[in-house]
Amino acid sequence: MSKNTIAYLGPQGTYSHEAASAFKQKLENTGVLDCVLEPCASFTEVFDAVDRGRVEYGVVATENSIEGPVTATLDNFAFNSSAAIVGVHVVDIDHCLIKNPTASLIDIDTIASHAQGIGQCRRFITSRFLNVKTVTTSSTAESVRLCMEKPNVAAIANEYAAELYGAEVVERDIADRFGNQTSFALIARPGQGATLAGSKMRTSVALFLQADRAGALQMILSEFAYANVNITMIQSRPTKQALGDYMFFLDLEGSISDPALQTALNCLRLKLRDVKILGSYPID
Repeated sequence: MSKNTIAYLGPQGTYSHEAASAFKQKLENTGVLDCVLEPCASFTEVFDAVDRGRVEYGVVATENSIEGPVTATLDNFAFNSSAAIVGVHVVDIDHCLIKNPTASLIDIDTIASHAQGIGQCRRFITSRFLNVKTVTTSSTAESVRLCMEKPNVAAIANEYAAELYGAEVVERDIADRFGNQTSFALIARPGQGATLAGSKMRTSVALFLQADRAGALQMILSEFAYANVNITMIQSRPTKQALGDYMFFLDLEGSISDPALQTALNCLRLKLRDVKILGSYPID
């Protein structure tokens, strides 16, 4: 496989495919030529392909403006993968209701999409369709492929996917809220990804507590406040070891090479079970 292969959640037509195409252009702008895109069946498979060296880069969704963090991605970063974030790209999510051209809307008894797509259009689904079940697919594009096989199924995906599979767009802009966006991360093995251009830097970390105790989160926040490091995102996730045992993901302004950020992280290393750097990368 090509050294400059970029793995993404396939098939063609997904929002991940759109993000991967954007990253391909960014990489080529930095001199990384001959990039090719490789579809995968899941974000976990994307991580695995990068970790095993089967591909040079991977693209994974990290957060949606409506549904919040993508937990499958966070869990892979925390527990399964050593891949590092080397860049980010934000995709505008324009959900459409899509059906088989031969089907009538009255024949639709199932609406399919990726779990995020269903969650982002739940109000539309419940207000427009009665007694219709929802099913989750591995991707939005896969839901379009399914509706072409089964006329009783409608899909939630983007217009590009409908064009690829010859499906019909019934209605556009069906998300429950305007301004729907998803942030995607470009990942690579540590120290092996290209340096993308950008004027500002962000550093992402995963923090694991020694034990759940009162004031633990305040202690973490205080270290960054004392170092004058701004936290732009914080998210807790279970450690999967015991009920009530949590760890934290943080996005921080600045580069891992900034002295203030290094000081805060070094102090936390003395107080926490583990401090895992997920990447330090440009954001624009």
